[in-house]
Amino acid sequence: MTGRAELAAFLRARREALRPEDVGLGRGPRRRAEGLRREEVAALSHMSADYYTRIEQNRGPQPSPAMLAAIAQGLHLSLDERDHVFRLAGHRAPERGPSGGHISPGLLRIFDRLHDTPAEIVSELGETLRQTPLGVALSGPLTDFQGEQRSIGFRWFTDPGARLRYAPEDRDALGRVFVANLRRVAGLRGPASRAAHYAEALQERSAEFRALWDEGQVATPPEAVKRFLHPEVGLIELTCQRLIDPDQSHALLVYTAAPGSESQDKLDLLAVIAAAGV
Repeated sequence: MTGRAELAAFLRARREALRPEDVGLGRGPRRRAEGLRREEVAALSHMSADYYTRIEQNRGPQPSPAMLAAIAQGLHLSLDERDHVFRLAGHRAPERGPSGGHISPGLLRIFDRLHDTPAEIVSELGETLRQTPLGVALSGPLTDFQGEQRSIGFRWFTDPGARLRYAPEDRDALGRVFVANLRRVAGLRGPASRAAHYAEALQERSAEFRALWDEGQVATPPEAVKRFLHPEVGLIELTCQRLIDPDQSHALLVYTAAPGSESQDKLDLLAVIAAAGV
């Protein structure tokens, strides 16, 4: 069996082993097969069903590393399984570690069960990798950013719009948190890291960043309570809980409001607005 044929067989086996509820999908009343459908994997991987089907049937061109990474994430593969897929397709496996964007299956399984809660998965540089629908409604589509702008800390000092959804009186403190975190990560990852590159670029582009960087703060933990200024429902006060994946240095952030509070009422209204597509 060739590598491409082995790849097709491996993807098919992984797809058939997954249940809809394993990846946050509902099980319809008429469903008979236990495994996922090809079109479901394609949707989870953000590609056309025809493209995924051709890969699984060992047809068409060799899939690119970007497509393989998307399929590995869509199928909730472990890092070992992801690397195996890359090798079968004739590509070098991506580097592991905190700079990688591959989210662990365990963290994804928790995230997939948070349909009705604002939540996101972020990298150690504040890059949003996944958002729940209510998370998008609360903060905007943060996964759409590219390059340096993926990092909230980088956007904070280069794009005035990055601050608009946060209470004005909290913005100074948030800026200090972003700078301190970038210093911590740059020190941890070294002078060749993306964190070090971001720090150098921001010192050139932002006088505010330079002033805060020169203060030398490293340990400035974020406040547990986040205050969002939403353009439709106004100020929302939420508690942020963090779950850290130590292997990839990703964090699952879950936002909740105090029961019976005005913020809970606003969050409920935001859910209705989001569901209506307003």
